Amino acid sequence: MNTKSKQLFILLSAISIIACNSQTPKPLPKMNTKDKIEKTEDEWKKILSPEQYHVVREKGTELPFSGKYYLHNDKGIYTCAACGTELFKSDTKFDAGCGWPSFFDAIDSAKINYIKDKSHGMIRTEITCAKCDGHLGHVFDDGPQPTGLRYCVNSLSIEFKK
Repeated sequence: MNTKSKQLFILLSAISIIACNSQTPKPLPKMNTKDKIEKTEDEWKKILSPEQYHVVREKGTELPFSGKYYLHNDKGIYTCAACGTELFKSDTKFDAGCGWPSFFDAIDSAKINYIKDKSHGMIRTEITCAKCDGHLGHVFDDGPQPTGLRYCVNSLSIEFKK
């Protein structure tokens, strides 16, 4: 392989790596900061169960296939467990087979923050509630149409209302 071929190979390889790791959705509008909820960690501990606190405030993850909303199919709205913000409609929920509730769209993408997450040796996009910064899970670009997104959410991060 000559020098120009090697350079072209390296360039194309770099482009492929960047394209394959670009799972971050395009920047979306942010919630108005005047609507932001700010509480001390002690206040959050009074509102959330110890398990919810670990997931929502400490960015933990519940065990796959263990959450109360994984196989939940009632019609209604899924809200943030910490602040009650409406996040997902039941008609956007689907079984991704991953062990966590999955949605292909949010009610309003401005109600969700999208944060690049390089933890655990992966590049992912963390999703948090824009109103209270509570950890919800992650979003991936391997979901069904019409969005192609898969919001992979911890059951402990959400509540359900009919």
